[in-house]
Amino acid sequence: MGVHRVVVLAVGEVVGYDMQIPPQIFACAEQGGRPLYDVRVCGVDDRPVRVSSGYSALLDHGPEALDDADTVIVPGTRLPGPRRDGSLPDDVTTALARIPASARVMSICTGAFVLAAAGLLNGRPATTHWAHADRLRTLYPEVCLDENVLFVDDGDVLTSAGLAAGVDLCLHVVRSDHGSDVANRAARYCVVPPWRDGGQSQYIDRPFTDAVTGSTAPTRAWALERLGEPLDLAALAAHARMSMRTFNRRFRDETGLPPHTWLTRQRVLHARHLLEVTDLPVDRVAAESGLGTAASLRKHLRTAIGVSPLAYRRTFAAQADAAGTHPDEPAHTR
Repeated sequence: MGVHRVVVLAVGEVVGYDMQIPPQIFACAEQGGRPLYDVRVCGVDDRPVRVSSGYSALLDHGPEALDDADTVIVPGTRLPGPRRDGSLPDDVTTALARIPASARVMSICTGAFVLAAAGLLNGRPATTHWAHADRLRTLYPEVCLDENVLFVDDGDVLTSAGLAAGVDLCLHVVRSDHGSDVANRAARYCVVPPWRDGGQSQYIDRPFTDAVTGSTAPTRAWALERLGEPLDLAALAAHARMSMRTFNRRFRDETGLPPHTWLTRQRVLHARHLLEVTDLPVDRVAAESGLGTAASLRKHLRTAIGVSPLAYRRTFAAQADAAGTHPDEPAHTR
């Protein structure tokens, strides 16, 4: 199996932070010392690309890099056309036309405006930076926009919210392609969380309320160490020394999710990890992740990623065999 080629299409004036996320995250994804992605950054032509941070970048590749891309990522951009009147310059349209039909297409932050202007988000769920959501909705009413999430995975088209949400999206792609163990190692090397709770609604500016009640973060950390135990709202609130009503409100404010939804997501993530790196029977994985029974695990895993536990395990066992390493084997030390 060849290395998956990721091409970042920098559309000037490109947001420099966004442009650097995919090369950093995907370059850290490896198995048994073997890189899993080949990442290239290109422009719409061979000229230097203006970066929003006050400099120009001379890129190693022109638009021809798009011709054999497996994944194309458009980072945030301040290009006026897509963000002001829904138009695309000819050079951007020509570059996008070079993307193979089989390629996965992604955007980070305001890169979604470029995809929307090209018609790639018509009728699809998508997201962008919350501060620009109203503008995108006005310009592109055919896009099913949700500004409350960190990213949207619609199969062959994926979009992220603003800036650092690009990290979440790239790690999600690594996790989907190669499993949580590979994604977790990449996140650890980059010193970022492998998974952030909730959506970007928690970052929208709003008045602080009930500030004396404290944070639910210590209770979330406590719960992550006890996923196999029968945790419920009452137990979580008791640990946080809050009433259930106050805890539920504060939890939603901090994570954007109800406690039960958050807990189920964490249990599914833990179950996926156990399926990848252990040989535990499915019913034992269900018990240790707190999902109860094998039937419950199958239901939740199918809802989350569309496959059964055994199919999921076979997928990543095959990838480990192809790489010549066991999933537990540590990554190559850089």
